[in-house]
Amino acid sequence: MNDNKVMNMAADNIRILAASMVEKAKSGHPGGAMGGADFINTLYSEFLVYDPEHPEWEGRDRFFLDPGHMAPMLYSQLALIGKFTLEDLKNLRQWGSVTPGHPEREIARGIENTSGPLGQGHTFAVGAAIAAKFLKAKLGEEVMGQTIYAYISDGGVQEEISQGAGRIAGNLGLDNLIMFYDANDIQLSTKTEVVTTEDTAKKYESWGWYVQKINGNDVDQIREAIKNAQKEQNRPSLIIGHCVMGKGARKADNSSYESNCATHGAPLGGDAYINTMKNLGADPENPFQIFPEVKEMYAKRAEELKKICAERYAKKEAWAKANPEKAQQLKDWFSGKAPKIDWSKVEQKAGAATRGASATVLSVLAEQVPNMICASADLSNSDKTDGFLKKTHDIVRGDFSGAFFQAGVAELTMACCCIGMALHGGVIPACGTFFVFSDYMKPAVRMAALMELPVKFIWTHDAFRVGEDGPTHEPVEQEAQIRLMEKLKNHHGKNSVLVVRPADAEETTVCWRMAMENTETPTALIFSRQNIDMLPAGNDYSQATKGAYVVAGSDADYDVILLASGSEVSTLEAGADLLRKDGIKVRVVSVPSEGLFRSQSKEYQESVLPAGKKKFGMTAGLPVTLEGLVGADGCVWGLNSFGFSAPYKVLDEKLGYTGQNVYEQVKKLLA
Repeated sequence: MNDNKVMNMAADNIRILAASMVEKAKSGHPGGAMGGADFINTLYSEFLVYDPEHPEWEGRDRFFLDPGHMAPMLYSQLALIGKFTLEDLKNLRQWGSVTPGHPEREIARGIENTSGPLGQGHTFAVGAAIAAKFLKAKLGEEVMGQTIYAYISDGGVQEEISQGAGRIAGNLGLDNLIMFYDANDIQLSTKTEVVTTEDTAKKYESWGWYVQKINGNDVDQIREAIKNAQKEQNRPSLIIGHCVMGKGARKADNSSYESNCATHGAPLGGDAYINTMKNLGADPENPFQIFPEVKEMYAKRAEELKKICAERYAKKEAWAKANPEKAQQLKDWFSGKAPKIDWSKVEQKAGAATRGASATVLSVLAEQVPNMICASADLSNSDKTDGFLKKTHDIVRGDFSGAFFQAGVAELTMACCCIGMALHGGVIPACGTFFVFSDYMKPAVRMAALMELPVKFIWTHDAFRVGEDGPTHEPVEQEAQIRLMEKLKNHHGKNSVLVVRPADAEETTVCWRMAMENTETPTALIFSRQNIDMLPAGNDYSQATKGAYVVAGSDADYDVILLASGSEVSTLEAGADLLRKDGIKVRVVSVPSEGLFRSQSKEYQESVLPAGKKKFGMTAGLPVTLEGLVGADGCVWGLNSFGFSAPYKVLDEKLGYTGQNVYEQVKKLLA
């Protein structure tokens, strides 16, 4: 235990650095960082177990920051442990700096998650805690005994996702999760009481959490609360720390600037900044310093960590000798490499719905990929993730030996939990729901894309053919939206999401294979509710890995190219049969992934869809989905309105998704 005088000095050091970073950048959020300094300093100097020399050690504790605007607090803390230089701190929010405005995942520097959209960060922590429990059940506590810490703010508690995260963590009894709630009563534009009067403690208690209320700026109380939380064996822990926003801040007239909205999202400025620095014991002319006593305290902690890690590694070594198979699994699962899968075991049923074909694949994955977790938002028997569930069982409180995560009706929470599993590492997460509800998940898909995490998003009921359920359940604009992510590049220059919509059961297997082999980005898999006719015999499905390819049975010397993805490819085939009877020669192209197709060589793209050739595209969504591929060479038959309630075969007739209409539209195009 460190001397409280030095602990307070270290917290003040964080406040000084955080406020100075924002001051120098002329942009940022000093107040929250100054209020939370005592908690983060206590956590890092006395509790958090990590290896400074080996940041990717799979048995480390994790710290997930939810309010990303409190980046100055995290960067300052990480500077105290040597992960950032003082020069790095001076470059907050500047081009090319390692200290962006909100933290971006970088394990080597101790940053476990990209954060910013409030509520997502602590939900990632819930997912990480599930992954840790799951891996502990598979491998043993000798190597998976870590604690997951999270830090949340008033805004995170208000974001609706916190309800899903709180419910799930409490329901599963995640006693390896300790969350600190910085309850400082101040928001960006108001005091918190203006927008909420709920009893947060009672709310979390009702979800089954162990809740403690403390003075969030008192070292002894923080210490005691963390120790109590670590002892808890049945429930996740919430420490409600009543913190002072802008602690230590002074105004230009030297009166208190604490608990003031103005410090939330703007530099302290001018004399207020100078007075604050003096009040905290800093030199306003040279604030970017670490006090000698603080340096010494963290050097001592580094030595303690060496001993702790040496003990853990010795334990791990003994475990590995006794459990060589598990030791190999641990290595493989955390390697980030694609799992080895015998795809010959997948036997598809001809003419199945692609959601059913997906279930066939999932049942094989459940048997062959022991570190895969599949989730569903209360739709497993409809989105057919039950193909996976039938080969395992649900993850439940007290038993994490299963591999199916029942998230309940909470699509965004489910997606963020799966992201948290991927962030933790060692787990391959997939989650399913209806495609129309991907709307609830877009903020999470975006974060998975930004962090380059290989989460598999399974979306079924992909078109107006949901039928009787009507327009609320019929995705029309959703495919266009998710395909924008194929066009958006991540920071490594790759398509930020791999999006695939297979044309039949066999193409589904290939698309799943692509998803499982994609370890660099999220994958979106879009499946049909209704049965789909198979593509012509002899089709080379392996070509689907190029994103678009010529379907078997196409004419060598052709007058027109018909192109589509998903179930519309078989509709084009029906139209092609009619056109050929009229002597018109046809090439049919399946385009499961435009993004993947666009990343092929220009020669290949031109060989499949040559410029100047007449083209007819068909999509069950907005025409824009295919317009980029058809261009000025033809037209796209799509849906320009919301859907309607009727049996899907009636809708096909009414909306023109028939071989006969393909025939008529192509005749018009060629005329």
